[in-house]
Amino acid sequence: MKNRLKEFRAIHDTTQAELAKELQVSRQTIIAIEKDKYDPSLKLALKMARFFHIPVEKLFLDSKKESS
Repeated sequence: MKNRLKEFRAIHDTTQAELAKELQVSRQTIIAIEKDKYDPSLKLALKMARFFHIPVEKLFLDSKKESS
């Protein structure tokens, strides 16, 4: 699953550390998500979307849909 986390962090001028603290996860978790090395739980994905005030579908993209 692809994501636009880095893009939305930049738009909101938020560092990885700030986002990690807000979401109560490690900075390494944010790094892994941004590099598509880790897919967050649904609970964490929803927390991220709420933080940026966007629907979760805007933050995470179905890579299978994109290739169709």
